[in-house]
Amino acid sequence: MADDSCLHDEVSTPGAVREALAQRIVGEIVLSSSPGTTLRKWREIFSVKTTGLAERMRISPSVVSDYEANRRSPGARFLRRFVEGLFALDEEQGGRVLRRLANLTEKIDGAVIDMKEFPIPLRARRLVRAVDGVIVAGRNYMERNIYGYTILDSIRAIETLSGADFYQILGATSERALVFTNVSTGRSPMVAIRVQTIKPKMVIVHGTGMIDRLAGHLAELEHIPLVLSSKPSAEALVDALNALYLVVRSRRSRNKGEGGRGG
Repeated sequence: MADDSCLHDEVSTPGAVREALAQRIVGEIVLSSSPGTTLRKWREIFSVKTTGLAERMRISPSVVSDYEANRRSPGARFLRRFVEGLFALDEEQGGRVLRRLANLTEKIDGAVIDMKEFPIPLRARRLVRAVDGVIVAGRNYMERNIYGYTILDSIRAIETLSGADFYQILGATSERALVFTNVSTGRSPMVAIRVQTIKPKMVIVHGTGMIDRLAGHLAELEHIPLVLSSKPSAEALVDALNALYLVVRSRRSRNKGEGGRGG
């Protein structure tokens, strides 16, 4: 009995952590340009076979395959059952993946200051204006669409995040801006991005008066616009991006409301 109790304590994951993980997975799938590919990615992360997941969800394996092949579009009910199935199957095997993801979430929460997904894509130049930015590299990419942003404390990120953690800080999509605070030269963020397979579409740095020449060179090589924010503080930078997000969300909601009344 004692052994069984200890095992249960070891594999259980707090409800708040489970909910945060579930929201992160569902959000990534919903906002993905290829939901089926993302479904399959998460199934493989949990090392779950199609047949096992289908049995847990009480559907045919061919239905799971149809979703992963983008022949069907997942709705809220399917996504809830999909995530619940992954979690349950992992816990039956000791909860190894859930524990790893929970630990990763705690590390990310320590390094990530803010993370938002825009309801509509914004041009890169709009973010430059919002942060009082100076374009250091990639001026030709200012018409690029940006779908969200992640603000990182660069010192905490360096101290706590490994290369394997990088994809998690990209939120629901990599088509976003990574914003680094407490930056001294800008070199470390660009070196970290250089060695990653998945890369952001824009980098904004704050905390230095001058960007290292190597950082600008790496940004040009990666075709990533690099911007230096001149906001007076990291708090002002966070507030400026959050204000931009709220304006876009408000306009989006208003446009939807007007469209609904018109219809």
